Amino acid sequence: MEGNRARGSRVLSEQAPPHPPHPARARPYPSSERGPVTTKEQQEAEFRSFAIAQRDSLRRYAYLLCGDWYEADDIVQKALTKMFAAWRRVEPGGAPAYVRKIVTNVYISHRRLAWVRRERVSSELPVQELDRPQEAVDVRLELVAALNLLPARQRATLVLRYWEQLSVDETANAMSCSTGTVKSQSAKGLRKLKELLHDSPVLARA
Repeated sequence: MEGNRARGSRVLSEQAPPHPPHPARARPYPSSERGPVTTKEQQEAEFRSFAIAQRDSLRRYAYLLCGDWYEADDIVQKALTKMFAAWRRVEPGGAPAYVRKIVTNVYISHRRLAWVRRERVSSELPVQELDRPQEAVDVRLELVAALNLLPARQRATLVLRYWEQLSVDETANAMSCSTGTVKSQSAKGLRKLKELLHDSPVLARA
C-alpha cells in the first residue's frame, strides 16, 4: 500500500506543471523591449484618429466661415491644437461639437484681429487684390462671397444653422450664446443676404 502511494505521488509530481516564478523574481522588461501602452500614448493615438476623421469636415466648415482656403487651414490647425490641449477633459461623444465650437471661436478671433489691423494708421497704401477672371455664374461661390460681407457672428450663425444643419440649441452651444441670440442673428443675417443677393440667381434657386 505504501509502495503504491509513493508511486502515485511520484507520477503526479512528474505530470504537474512547473510552479510559476515568484512575482518578486519575475523578469522585468529589458530596456530594448516595449512595455504596456501608457494612458498618455493611448490618448494621443485617440486624438490622432479623431483629428484625421474630422479634418476635412472642419476645413469645409472653416472655409464657409472665412471664404479662404489658406485661412481655413490656419483656423483648423489652431483649433486642433487647442483641442489637443483639452482632449483629456472632453467627453468622446461631445468631441465633434466641442471642436466645432473651437473653430467658431478661432474664426471670430481672426475677424476681430483683421478689423484691428484695418483700423491701424499706415503710411503705406494697401495692396489691391487682383480681380478674378470673369467666369460663368457659380451659385456656390456667389453665396460664399455674400456670406463674407456679413458680420462674423451672423455668418457663423447661418453656416451652423443652414450648412451644418445644427438646431438652435446646438448652434447656441457652438456660439456660446443664448438661443434668442441665435434666432436674432439668423434673422438679421438672412435679411442681409437677401439684400446682397437681390438680383442673383441664388434666390431664384432657393
